[in-house]
Amino acid sequence: MLPTGEQIAIAHGNQRAVITEVGASLRNFVAGGINVIEGYAAEDLADGARGQIMFPWPNRLSSDEWTFSNRVGTPQVDDALNRTLNHGLVRYRPFSIEALNQNRCSLSLVLHPSPTYPFASQIKVDYHLGTLGLTCTTTVTNIDSVPLPFGAGSHPYLAVTTPNIEGAVVHIPAKSAVDTNDRLLPTGTISPVVGTSLDFLTPKSVSGITLDTTFTDFLRDDFGMATFTVTDAEGRSVEIAMDRNFPYACVYTGDTREPGRRRTSIAIEPMTCAADAFHTGKDIIVLEPGQHWTGSWRMRRL
Repeated sequence: MLPTGEQIAIAHGNQRAVITEVGASLRNFVAGGINVIEGYAAEDLADGARGQIMFPWPNRLSSDEWTFSNRVGTPQVDDALNRTLNHGLVRYRPFSIEALNQNRCSLSLVLHPSPTYPFASQIKVDYHLGTLGLTCTTTVTNIDSVPLPFGAGSHPYLAVTTPNIEGAVVHIPAKSAVDTNDRLLPTGTISPVVGTSLDFLTPKSVSGITLDTTFTDFLRDDFGMATFTVTDAEGRSVEIAMDRNFPYACVYTGDTREPGRRRTSIAIEPMTCAADAFHTGKDIIVLEPGQHWTGSWRMRRL
């Protein structure tokens, strides 16, 4: 048995993608024979959260207890240095494959209450390949008897065709960034980026720049999409666009990844909220019993 379970292949034209049963993760995405994301082999686990779904929170959660609907959550830390639990609880759980055809698939998971997240919820993840590239749509349903809080996101690493990201030019359509402390948790301040080193409103090189930064306050097109672009030193570009249900995105240049993976791609992570939202309460989504939430992002090679 493969560590990520069943491998689900979909295709459209010259595009190919592979989604895994475990975590409903995007393991591989290729267009015209060129990688769109930095994927991983079927025999491997997804290091660095590559392609994984983040739920019921994205980014980091502090080790402190938190309370909602008179229920107490006690996070089980997986980052001892920062005393945080990272990227949610579904990354290594097997999803049920609900539907599959040539260019789309749908997977779902019931997340039962746990000490970290004492609520019952269902998450459904749909992937669709088409003329706009790969679209990922996440739907969350409250199957509990009380209001539940959550955040969600995805963790794709946009690929470059060069050995590393030096010389790559990045466009980030954000006017603000979330200030963090030495644990990479929000301080409560959101700062303008215009005129600072974090200003990528005009595309610029990431050579020598380290990013593990959550951006927000996006410029959007008439359809409500915020579009980010990575253009490598060979002039090849990948873009990722997210709808209004994702008002945050973490951009990570991979400087703290394991040897051989450092600065070989750039993660651009659509998120519904910044880190530690169960404690800060900022932009957490609350669903009443039976209520649904849906958000989408898409990615393509230009």
